[in-house]
Amino acid sequence: MELNPTGKLAEALAKAQAEMSNPKFDKTNPHFRNKFASLAAVRDAVIPVLARNGIACIQNVYTAESGRVACTTSLYHGSGETLTFGPLEMPVSKSDAQGFGSAATYARRYHLMAVANVVGDEDDDANEATGKPAPATALKPGIGVHSPLGDTTPNDAAIAYADAIREAISNPERIAEIHADLHEEGEEQYRAVWSLLDSKTRSAFKKIIDQKKAA
Repeated sequence: MELNPTGKLAEALAKAQAEMSNPKFDKTNPHFRNKFASLAAVRDAVIPVLARNGIACIQNVYTAESGRVACTTSLYHGSGETLTFGPLEMPVSKSDAQGFGSAATYARRYHLMAVANVVGDEDDDANEATGKPAPATALKPGIGVHSPLGDTTPNDAAIAYADAIREAISNPERIAEIHADLHEEGEEQYRAVWSLLDSKTRSAFKKIIDQKKAA
């Protein structure tokens, strides 16, 4: 953490934090099934209150030497005093724009919550931190295109793939592209994505792929 003399900034920040409430939990993690506050919800809970108390907030996102996405958060006061926190680094699940964007969103969200001292996640009994999912219905052998057996732990890329499949389920050409990409990712990632899809989406996905193979 870097700082200039922070008497006035600290006083303004204390007033702002006294006015703040935790952000609304507007999203649900499809794997752990716990609710959480999106970056937009955290921003709406924090930034206006800081601004009312004369504090500007700037977040800088960049690629660290480690290859991870890094985020610093700086607070600026009209007195000229500043506080800079970080960097907070997040791993990139997939080396493309979507992977970096997802990591940047996570880094900004968690860092802004930490700086403002607000809470944007449910208490999940440490399941998410340890990689242990909430209880779920086991997958049945022989189901789906790749017959995935057993559960896997979806990462950010798997969640993004599952979202893309749901959005493109009425577009066979796009589904075929996603299917090809998933094959390149490997069996483990394929199974992780499959575990996030409901039975209706699985059936539609499988039907499209079978039709493409028969064509």
